[in-house]
Amino acid sequence: MSEERTFAVIVEKGARNFSAYSPDLPGCVATGRTIQETYQNMREAIESHIAGLKQESQPIPTSTTVETSIVTVSA
Repeated sequence: MSEERTFAVIVEKGARNFSAYSPDLPGCVATGRTIQETYQNMREAIESHIAGLKQESQPIPTSTTVETSIVTVSA
């Protein structure tokens, strides 16, 4: 039986698309034309990443993220 895991995902805007990564899963990245597509691609990338870890009998990381927010400052 599989258990659910939650991972923070950071989405950044590029010149022509969006990219995403998870701080807790180094090397696990995805891109997309829209934010929604990027999240879907990232979900698939995380699932694939975890499947690879399981296949190699590697531990699945536990998320270290406890909160996320965007901070705005005057520059």
